[in-house]
This record gives sequence, C-alpha cells and structure tokens, in this order.
Amino acid sequence: MTDPFTVDVPVRYRDLDPLDHVNNAVYVSYLETARVAFLEEALDVAAEDVSFVIANLEIDYERPIVAEDEPTVALWITDLGDSSCTMTYEIRVDDGVAATAETTMVHVDPDAKRPAPLPERARAAMLEVGGLEATV
Repeated sequence: MTDPFTVDVPVRYRDLDPLDHVNNAVYVSYLETARVAFLEEALDVAAEDVSFVIANLEIDYERPIVAEDEPTVALWITDLGDSSCTMTYEIRVDDGVAATAETTMVHVDPDAKRPAPLPERARAAMLEVGGLEATV
C-alpha cells in the first residue's frame, strides 16, 4: 500500500449530536469530502467528469469525534477493476483512528445508467497514484 492521500475536514456545529459528538452519518460525508478532493487534487479529474455510484459502504466506528477535534481523512485505492474502484479510509484524530471505512464505487454511463469502464485518464491516474497493477 502506498502513502495515503489525506485531507483535513473541519468539524462544524451542524455535525454534532445532542451529546456533542459528530453524528455517525456525518462520518460518511467526511469520506465523500476526501473522495472528491482525491479525484480533483491527486488525479486531476473533475469529480463531475466521473460518474460514480457507491455500490457498497462499510464503516467501523472506533471512537467519537467531538467539536474540538481536527479530523484528517486518509484514503487509499485498494482495488481497481474495469468499472469499479475500492477505496479504504481512516478518519484520524490526533494520533488515533476514529473510524475505518471502505467503499466500492462503480462507474456508470450517465446516459445508459449502467456500469461502464472507467475513463482511461481516471483509470491510469488511479493505477499510478494507488501503486496498483492493472487487473483487466
């Protein structure tokens, strides 16, 4: 596994539940923030140019995130298929991990609304940045 792509995400007041913890659903929006930043910054591909849908999401909560925390999301590409991509994440706070997650995303042809091969530019960048070898 190569070094992860990382992005800092601010804890906003609206993220908090009545116990002053970041709501569990907000963790998923932190993952989305990292994915979009990864596409745009690391791959130099505009997020709107790649039509992904989330086919699977798994998340394990390790500890609460609170208002005073400064989370960072670390992201790796762990598998790359013809039309799909698996990303693994850690939401980190200080020196610990608040959550781990994995998403499987499928590239979809926006007109046909069916799985379609990843655009070659995005695929090549994912292979390079992810340190992966082509599986197809």
